[in-house]
Amino acid sequence: MSKEIQPVSHKPRIAIAGATGRVGSTLASLLASDPVDITVLTRRPDAPQLPRGARIAAVDFEQPDTLENALRDTDRLFVSHGTSPQQVANEIALIDAAVAAGVRHIVKLSALGPASRLNPFAWHMQIEAHLAQQPVASTVLRPSAYVDILKRAAGQIAAGFWAGAAGEGRVNFIDTRDVANVARVALLEEFSPESQRAYHLTGTRAWTMLQVAEQLSNLLGRPVVYNHRSTEEQRATLLADGLPPLVADLLVGLDQMFRESALGETTSTVEILTGKSPRTLPQWLAENIEIFRNSTQHRAATTLEAREAPEPLVSNP
Repeated sequence: MSKEIQPVSHKPRIAIAGATGRVGSTLASLLASDPVDITVLTRRPDAPQLPRGARIAAVDFEQPDTLENALRDTDRLFVSHGTSPQQVANEIALIDAAVAAGVRHIVKLSALGPASRLNPFAWHMQIEAHLAQQPVASTVLRPSAYVDILKRAAGQIAAGFWAGAAGEGRVNFIDTRDVANVARVALLEEFSPESQRAYHLTGTRAWTMLQVAEQLSNLLGRPVVYNHRSTEEQRATLLADGLPPLVADLLVGLDQMFRESALGETTSTVEILTGKSPRTLPQWLAENIEIFRNSTQHRAATTLEAREAPEPLVSNP
């Protein structure tokens, strides 16, 4: 049974930090049909992908007062930040500004996984620890790896193979749309001032990369092979492809989590909260198979995306 969303006595104002990301943009679209007022916090108020109908509030992390001013009269805040070295400082600044502005409930997009020195997992641990100490109701969403991460290998897969350091580890991928559905529930459900919740979000089952390759082979009608590399070989390859060291380290760390099956957990949380079973890996692959079909068409886009600091990859806009 899905989580019951109780009616509220007034029209709540929900602020979204990260509305241009994969989860945040879908969340904004979902909330557009709910009886809420939406404020989008953004460093780029002229960005074309901002949701229509929302109040746009420009913020500057170098000027903390802009954060607090933007959050005044806000009841609930959704926090998502692109994966970067500024993530910890910026999310903590948002949390502190929210508390100062009187926000009553903060929903943070985090990441599933064990305590770790690897980023972005370690970054999320720091932010979660700070949030837990604040006098505000909080809900932490901990998704497993976003299935969108497979798009980074689209050009290689279209050519018939891709490689990585995931070994034979198992990964329970999740669709970002399912994460957004849970985020909507978390923002609209009733809470007490003392509430501190954490939701572990996964797909329906875990997969090895060899099994992912098999699924791709069936859909494409030709063999797709996943080749194993050592961690050192994978990092050297990523750097040789022109990725910045930060991005290379993030992707190698993610492969390490995959190899150790640290993201192989299966939960029923998505279905319990939303009333719908999460989308499966085969469903997502079938829906996006054209991305993996034409190597010439997609290699340039994949290479450009890979050179940029990624959005949350595991939770990873």
